Amino acid sequence: MDIVEKRFDIQVATKGQTVTGKFELDKTVKVIKGIKVTSDREDLLFYRGTQKIEINGKERFEDNYESKNLQSSLNVDLNHRYKDMRDTDPGNGIVVITYIDNQHPLYAFTPYRVSLYVQYEV
Repeated sequence: MDIVEKRFDIQVATKGQTVTGKFELDKTVKVIKGIKVTSDREDLLFYRGTQKIEINGKERFEDNYESKNLQSSLNVDLNHRYKDMRDTDPGNGIVVITYIDNQHPLYAFTPYRVSLYVQYEV
């Protein structure tokens, strides 16, 4: 049993933009162990970001789920930075993230990258 972490990126180019990324996991995936969301602008992700995440056509995190709930800080032990997905069946291996940049009065928009990490067992 090997644990693999794979990163999928989407780019947020304009304020208020909704960006959808559709990604395919390796065919050797047995179960999805965890997920996390990061960014090259953690502050914008924390304050401006919401998303919906689907795995195998099933909604795992509903519309407007706040990104801050899927982020982790450096204060968290390295082995505990993923949201536990309780060995989710990957099914067809398709992961879809629909990310929305939301207006925030304290954080002006600048283009940024959002990364979805998927931790899985092969």
